[in-house]
Amino acid sequence: MRNRRRLLPFLLGLVLFVAALAWPSPPPSIDPEGQAVVLTPEGKAALGLFLLTAVWWVFEVVPVGVTAVLVGIIQSVWMLRDTRAALTDFMDPSVWFIVGSLLIGGAFAKTGLTRRIAFRVLAIVPENTRLIYLGMFAMTAALTLVMAHTAVAAAVFPLLLVVHNLYEPGHRRTRFGKGLFIGMAWTAGAGSIITLLGAARGAVALGFYHELTGREISFFEVTWYMAPLGALMLLLLWGWVCVAFPPERATVPGLNRQARALHDALPPVSRREIGTLAVVTGVLALLTARSFVPALAPLDKSVVILTGAVLLFIAGVLELKDLENLPWNVVLLFGGAMSLGFCLWQTGAAEWLAIGWLGLFHGAPWLAFIMGVAAFVLLTTNFIMNVAAIAITLPVALVMAGHVNVEPEVVMFAALAAAGMPFMLLVGAAPNAIAYESGQFSARDFFLYGIPPTLMLLGVILLFVWRIWPAMGMPVLLGG
Repeated sequence: MRNRRRLLPFLLGLVLFVAALAWPSPPPSIDPEGQAVVLTPEGKAALGLFLLTAVWWVFEVVPVGVTAVLVGIIQSVWMLRDTRAALTDFMDPSVWFIVGSLLIGGAFAKTGLTRRIAFRVLAIVPENTRLIYLGMFAMTAALTLVMAHTAVAAAVFPLLLVVHNLYEPGHRRTRFGKGLFIGMAWTAGAGSIITLLGAARGAVALGFYHELTGREISFFEVTWYMAPLGALMLLLLWGWVCVAFPPERATVPGLNRQARALHDALPPVSRREIGTLAVVTGVLALLTARSFVPALAPLDKSVVILTGAVLLFIAGVLELKDLENLPWNVVLLFGGAMSLGFCLWQTGAAEWLAIGWLGLFHGAPWLAFIMGVAAFVLLTTNFIMNVAAIAITLPVALVMAGHVNVEPEVVMFAALAAAGMPFMLLVGAAPNAIAYESGQFSARDFFLYGIPPTLMLLGVILLFVWRIWPAMGMPVLLGG
């Protein structure tokens, strides 16, 4: 242990893992059709691994990427899953998407496009640091309306580095830096729920909804109901960041003038900048077209973004050292999260938890049932891929909805809103992990400061389910 303060969470994680292994067989969960779901010994061990990993990630007992590697090792040693499956998940297509996003973000920074864009933006934004927060967060959320939030985070990240360097040369940690990068991660999630282009979870949720109800929900219907919720969360998150991370200085005097001078001093736009912009534009166009052109739907998003990265290598924009300099700690972190999520899923632990939790709300008031679904999705999506959280929870919740006189549509939208905003753990979403690479905050900071906005989100979902969505025309109760 490099630090005695890490000894307690180190031991706590081990104790929780051993306690889960020694746990006497718990009662089975009963699904809506009366089938018993038993927690197997492998499932108990998976829950223990889940607890150990969560504690070690939050307190950074060892580097987060090292804890992620341990996820694969423990699955193999305790024979929870085949070693090939456990370690192959580290190279899941979603992990490759992050690799591609980071490489493209690196190309933006290397060619100078990031600095050019940043200086343009900073030349017109107010010099008040709280309004700089708002401008950066609004830009991040707006970009997620048309592109995946992972790609947005990768593109915005180097721009925020430039902003912070103008605020505090030398890259030292500051409260403003914490707020800037943590807020970027949070608002990327808030924006990504508004359209189906922000993340894959929306298409998955609509797929389950159509399969189980036979009804279709359109692209624009999603935006109609989600836009006000996402916009309200954006403003609330901005307010919380201003309270939690008040900048050391109220203004950055001369920021506009300095940004204009730096922009004017830049050389003319180079061929490499034009080529990088052309490649990135093509990648974004393809990623967007996949949602509208059926023939392009089978084209995996990871393949699209990796193709763009390879083209940048072929063009000489990126070099071997750029590949070697990737933040592999972040890549391993996300790979471990994928492996852990699939472990919980394939051992049946996640299904047992979901059915057991939702079973508590069988016969409960309709509002309590919907919020129970949202709370479970919100908790699990902090630990496992949000698509997996939706896939585990939604089928059970949609079947149970009829038993508590609730329209399945409102359940689906509440779950979708919750799945998009994991505010507490770095593994909850790729933007969280990308923001962590800034070095401006610790995993513990992210967890502790993420608790209040998590509670805010539950309150906002409650408000929308109870009052706002019904007023906008969403059916809530069957026959209502």
